[in-house]
This record gives sequence, C-alpha cells and structure tokens, in this order.
Amino acid sequence: MKQGAPARPAADRAPWQSALREFDLYLRAERALSPHTRRGYLSDVGQFATFVEGRAPSSVLAGDVRGWLASLHAERHPATLGRKLAALRCFFRLLVREGRARRDPTQGLPSPRLPRRLPKPLPVDDCIALAEADPPAEEGAAEEGVLRDRALVELLYGAGLRVGELASLDVRDVDLHRGDVRVLGKGSVERVVPLPAAARKALGSYLEARRGPGLRAEPLFTALRRRGGARARLGARDVRRILARRARRARIQDRVHPHRLRHSYATHLLDMGADLREIQELLGHASLSTTEKYTAVSIERLAEVYDRAHPRARRKPPEAARSEAQPSEARKRGEQGA
Repeated sequence: MKQGAPARPAADRAPWQSALREFDLYLRAERALSPHTRRGYLSDVGQFATFVEGRAPSSVLAGDVRGWLASLHAERHPATLGRKLAALRCFFRLLVREGRARRDPTQGLPSPRLPRRLPKPLPVDDCIALAEADPPAEEGAAEEGVLRDRALVELLYGAGLRVGELASLDVRDVDLHRGDVRVLGKGSVERVVPLPAAARKALGSYLEARRGPGLRAEPLFTALRRRGGARARLGARDVRRILARRARRARIQDRVHPHRLRHSYATHLLDMGADLREIQELLGHASLSTTEKYTAVSIERLAEVYDRAHPRARRKPPEAARSEAQPSEARKRGEQGA
C-alpha cells in the first residue's frame, strides 16, 4: 500500500485472502512442496497483491506482472525474480484451472536470464579431512556427539543428500545390513541411495552408542540432551553449524556448506566414471538437464589438470613471446663483435 493512501476495505482483500488459502492447500496437498518453498510462494503472491492495490486476482493483466518485476529489478537478483515469477505462474494457473480467472497474466512472460553458475565442489582431500576432523580428546567432547557429527558428514558426502533430506531422516530409514538409506526428496518422491563403507561404519558406531528401546522410531540426527523425555531433531541450521565447526578444525579455507558436499559427491562420482543417468537417480533430480551441469565442472577440472601437466599446454603471455622472439641489444652487440 502506498504511503498516505487510505486503508483498503476488507472486501477488496477478501478475494486475495480466499485465493491464497486455496493456493496454500494446493501447494501442500497436490504439489507436496516443502514448508520453506510454500512460505516463499505465498509471500511472493502476497507481495504482488499489495502491488496491484487490492484489485481482484481475476482482473490482473500481464502488464501488472511486468511492472511488478520491473520495480524489483534494481534490487533483486535474477534468481529471486525468477522464483517470484514462478510463484505467480503457479498461482494463476490454479485460478484458471478452478474457474476463478479467465486468463493467466503470466502466460508468455519470459523468465529472467540467469548468469551461468557452475557448482564448486571441494577437493576429495578436503572432504576426507572434513569427515575425519574429530575434536581432540583433551577438549572433552561427548563421545556420542563426536560419533554423530562424523556420521552426519559421512552421510552428506557419501550419499549426496540435501540438508532437508538429511534432517528429516529417521533411524528406520537407514538399513546398515543392506547398506542403503531411504530418502524422501522433493515432491515427496522416495529414492533409495546406497551407502559407501565409510558411511556405514560411521552410522553403525553412532547408532550403537544410542542403542535403546524405541530407537528405530526416533529421528536419525538429534540433539544430545533430552527435552521432555524426547530428543529434538537437528535442523538445517544445526547441520550447517556442525559443518562450519569441523571445517575450521580441518583448516579448510573455502566456505563449506551442506549443498557443497552434494556438489562434491556428484562431481567426484562423475570423475570416477559414473554414468550421468545413474547420478541423476542418486541425486533425485527430476530432469537430466539439472545433472548435466556437473559435466561442465568435470570438463573444466580436466582442462586445468591438462594445463598444469602437459608440457605443450603451457602458453606464455604474448609479451613474453615477443621478448623472446626479439634479441636483446646486448645480444645483438655480442653477435656483431664476434
């Protein structure tokens, strides 16, 4: 609402409030989106409702959507604008489907062009150092906490999980006998990911320390202290703090976060000869195009290795090449004297 403008009557806001309630139900029940994504979509549509000054959703035009995105262009990243447009597309398509609007004002509007951003995997040695960065004995850290943190890192890197997927795991989702973990990914799509030996060993040690009645029904990664008789599930922020602490202990200079371990998992699999389709299944990507970005990363890494290692790959700067091609004055005088 513009500053100084009178408050809009409740009747003006009612169509948007009703449509947003229906939109929220659609995102939860049909799209099965995460709470974080739902909040983002609902917030975006709510901001747009404020921009159009309370006009009913059915009266919105394409020019209104373009004007809103243009007003945000100077201060928002193209990826953020793309998400806001995606939220409006989803919202208005639902209204058209349900007969609450005759047209979709976002139809035909192009998404903002995003700069090409390739994943930045960690070197293999850094991933190993991160997993092995247990605190020294003199710090007196609780043994269960040390085992938990190591198992957490081994699972992130060994299975390439998203941080939300990791945080939502229960003990029963891990099958150490079979050597895999059952993961509920985006859109409530379930997949089974095999575990490497290091992850199985770390998880086995951690779960052995937690052995007790009802363990299989508990969250996999929890706080060490009980509150009200139960252990609190670790959240995404807790996982990030654990990684940051272990990265400092391992003296890793680059920024370390959960998704970077996922990038490292995919890139290292590709470097070792894994098939792109297999990596797509392991990561839970709906589209192969999402997985193909790791191919570009591997090619760049190979090019760097080639430039460092092959004797014919080293190319001197043009200035150096010209200076070598033209004999120095001292050399010319020496040749004349000879």
